[in-house]
Amino acid sequence: MGGWLGFDPMKHIKMAFWGLLLAITGLWLLADPVLWSAPAFGALRNGLLNYTGIVAIGAMSVALMLAARPLYAESWLGGLDKMYRLHKWLGIAALVMAVAHWAWTESPGWLTGLGLIEKQARRAHTVPLDPMLAWLQRQRGWAESVGEWGFYALAVLTALALIRWFPYRLFIQTHKLLAVSFLALVAHSLVLMDTSYWSHAIAPVMALLMLGGSMAAVRLLLGRVGVRRKVLGGVHSLLRRADLGVLEIVVQLKGWWTPHRPGQFAFVTLLGGERPHPFTISSSWTGDGRLQFIVKALGDHTAELAQRLQVGDPVEVEGPYGRFDFEDEKSRQIWIGAGIGITPFIARMKLLAAVPDGRIITLFHSTRQVDEDALAQLQADATAANVTLHVLVDARDGRLTAQRIMSAVPHWKAGGVWFCGPSTMGRALRKDLTALGMADGAFHQELFAMR
Repeated sequence: MGGWLGFDPMKHIKMAFWGLLLAITGLWLLADPVLWSAPAFGALRNGLLNYTGIVAIGAMSVALMLAARPLYAESWLGGLDKMYRLHKWLGIAALVMAVAHWAWTESPGWLTGLGLIEKQARRAHTVPLDPMLAWLQRQRGWAESVGEWGFYALAVLTALALIRWFPYRLFIQTHKLLAVSFLALVAHSLVLMDTSYWSHAIAPVMALLMLGGSMAAVRLLLGRVGVRRKVLGGVHSLLRRADLGVLEIVVQLKGWWTPHRPGQFAFVTLLGGERPHPFTISSSWTGDGRLQFIVKALGDHTAELAQRLQVGDPVEVEGPYGRFDFEDEKSRQIWIGAGIGITPFIARMKLLAAVPDGRIITLFHSTRQVDEDALAQLQADATAANVTLHVLVDARDGRLTAQRIMSAVPHWKAGGVWFCGPSTMGRALRKDLTALGMADGAFHQELFAMR
């Protein structure tokens, strides 16, 4: 969590990603000595066919488990936004390995066509004496077909997930089908994995990963993810700020809500059959059952909200999630909210106005659009929370840089930096501040991207 000394979520993401891939690779090397010998092409191909398939299904298994939003993983990885970043990396790794697996499957035909190897006669499989092995051999035909179609589905659905301009509502619908593709590939893997691996550690490890992934896939398909954290409510009030292109929504909940911390977010379902969207909670918890969300029109759905949403409309809220909680060991903090990224800081200032924490806080708000009423309210919140506010309007003041932060906050190295805004801006500031001497783990960034 944010309060851990020197905690860097990105390092934990990289550790989890490479740790999983290296662990599976190590277990495979213990089970298959093909790389330590001088094998013929056929033996090498079979070994790497198994390896690429195992890594692909292992990465997919963990990606599916993360998609089920397990709360225990939030603490270690630093929030659901970080979990989804790892989920994305694992999905890409699974696709790369699945493509390599398919290439090794097709390689004999390709190499024969190029004249690099001689065409091999198809070997007749002898029927094993063991009943289980004999049964598995009889399943190979359909398992190969299921695996082929599962691979095609994986490739198409993963590609759609990575295409930014693909509409979010269609992304949510098609991405769910990856759970079906995964279950098909699990069946393929169980039947076709080399039976010589059964006596090695790789077998129970892969069995546990596929079991966990399958359970998560079923939960996704049945719509059971986050069901215990969902609360119904209604729209209590709306405030449209046309100059900023934002809509302030206050929701009145009708059930028990786990008290959230400023900086957390929730999945909100509005306008009936629409899919849930993640929005940062811009209010602190007071126990009255009300949550505020400040929504910017960045896509079809958010633009539609400003036109169609009415007071009294039903709402479903799932959460809270995230670890952008302002908890660190620093006595000084520097907050940077760019555009709609100001929302977690608004929530935190409302809490600090009631419960000060004694920190010296400087807030930089960088914005393209200007709404004088909104800026006046922001200044009032900052004054009440004893936060020093700097507002930078892009057209008037230019972009926020590390040098500007250093000039405004002379003792900036003694503080933790909390950033929420465009990822490119965050990466640039992190890089520049690190080069200027910022301590490891002092930069906290909300990776608010669910795809």
